[in-house]
Amino acid sequence: MLRALLLGLFTLVFLAGAGVLYVYYEIQRAGPALEPVTVVIERGTGIEGMGAAFEQAGAVRSGYWLVAAGLAPGDTRPLQAGEYEVPPGASALAIVRLLRDGKVVVHRLTVPEGLAVPEIMKLVGDTAALSGSLPPMPPEGSLLPETYNFTRGENRSAMVDRMRRAMTEALDDAWAARADDLPFSSKEEALVLASIIEKETARDSERRRIAGVFVNRLRKGMRLQSDPTVIYGIMKGQGPLGRAITRSDLDTPTDYNTYTIPGLPPGPIASPGRDSIRAAVNPLKHKDLYFVADGTGGHAFAETLDQHNANVRRWRALREKAN
Repeated sequence: MLRALLLGLFTLVFLAGAGVLYVYYEIQRAGPALEPVTVVIERGTGIEGMGAAFEQAGAVRSGYWLVAAGLAPGDTRPLQAGEYEVPPGASALAIVRLLRDGKVVVHRLTVPEGLAVPEIMKLVGDTAALSGSLPPMPPEGSLLPETYNFTRGENRSAMVDRMRRAMTEALDDAWAARADDLPFSSKEEALVLASIIEKETARDSERRRIAGVFVNRLRKGMRLQSDPTVIYGIMKGQGPLGRAITRSDLDTPTDYNTYTIPGLPPGPIASPGRDSIRAAVNPLKHKDLYFVADGTGGHAFAETLDQHNANVRRWRALREKAN
């Protein structure tokens, strides 16, 4: 009788041990996914729901094994909601570690320099991984072009707030390090000039030189005569002009047309990047008063109108040859 009881007890212990070993084998066994699998775990999802989500996505053979891995002794940190990318062959235990570490997918929203605020707001609105509705349209030039990291579900209003704070900080930093002899007295005016520089060139090597041209013109009381300001006066940041600028455009007064108004326009014409902001407050010192495209993606600069006219003729000849 005692022998039978001991045998039965041994059998139970053996079976229990074998069961534990089997569970540990399964939760550490390579998962079935042959390529990365993305799984979104909503807030408030329990461990059983998480197991079901990973099973449905094909990341684990059974949600039970993820539950077992989550209940295994050891790490007791909570499993976190979010968007996860599961590597190929990841075990249930490895997935649980991802959930405990909160290693969620990081999305990136890149805002190119020189976009107008309506264009940036469209980018934010079209980014599917963001949530919520767009906030009211912020002022032109108030959003800093940059690459912003975020996790799925971040609110669109929060993203726009981040962009506004980033622009404020960038402008404050640049203004604190400005040159002493600028022909304007506020960081708001610096932002306006930076936006014009941004639209005039995409070359980092030219930004400070172009800033110097505009600063020289402001000091002499000359009109800035910047084509991008004419386009902004027509389109108000709602996209490109879609055609070549005409003499009629240059002669038609708007609040932003620097061919017809003196000094800086009343506000920015785009969202300048950090380099253009720095250039606006630290322009290169030279005597140039003019510049025109040179056919290579850059510009030809001139101190006198005669030199400038020669550069313009050269540019027109290049265009005619290309056509």
